[in-house]
Amino acid sequence: MDNFYIITNQEKDSDYGTTRKIQQYLNRRGRRCLTPFDGPLPKDTQCLIVLGGDGTLIHAALDFVEYNIPILGINLGTLGFLTALEKDEMWEGLDRLMADDYRVEHRMMLVGTVYKGGVKVKEELALNDIIVTRSGFSRLVETKVYINGEMVDTYAGDGVIASTPTGSTGYNLSAGGPVMLPESELMVVTPICPHSLTARSIVVSPDDEICIEVGHRRKTQQEEALVTYDGQTVVELESGDSIRIRRAAQQIHLLKVTSRTFYEILRTKM
Repeated sequence: MDNFYIITNQEKDSDYGTTRKIQQYLNRRGRRCLTPFDGPLPKDTQCLIVLGGDGTLIHAALDFVEYNIPILGINLGTLGFLTALEKDEMWEGLDRLMADDYRVEHRMMLVGTVYKGGVKVKEELALNDIIVTRSGFSRLVETKVYINGEMVDTYAGDGVIASTPTGSTGYNLSAGGPVMLPESELMVVTPICPHSLTARSIVVSPDDEICIEVGHRRKTQQEEALVTYDGQTVVELESGDSIRIRRAAQQIHLLKVTSRTFYEILRTKM
């Protein structure tokens, strides 16, 4: 690889010291390495280098998904489950990248379409998960889950998560959902704190369509809920509103330059 572009989380690299060191390191070796300070992303960019943590990587992936450019994440945060390199590994990792000694992991994404009164009002992509959750602090929210138009169940609780394999180690895991191999093509629906002893996650195929509808538990009260895409985009929902979730046409391509396996990462970081 010869042409790079760096995206930096300023909170993790406040003086851009690490950013500048990487840029100089690559430029001295005859590669072109630019940052947003140098201008917009060139069309011939071969790799996005993302400095930060998982949140930074997800944000960059969504911002640049239409460019279809592989991403190398360097962890300057805490967990760094999605990033390929820790800070003390980055020089060796960059050398491997320049020598084309890497592999690419292709990660599926979700697209979620919000409907109000049968009218489409919002459509966004997500790499990790799309979540319908209650907006109040004390009340439960009722959610009805359908797969391909057939009702699966109605849950009273804090909400429902629809997750990709990449997102299965995030909120889905905290809610008791299964861990899935990141390159697998599956979706999982996990109820959040359901008021039930029998509610469990459901794994479905990538060609299925998930529909989550906000119910109405009390005759005198509108249910209030929110839908979030990777914890960023927020849409307010009321009773009768729904979101349809399916596999997106786009994928995210993550570069790996070490021999660490997914199971090793699970052991060491989880």
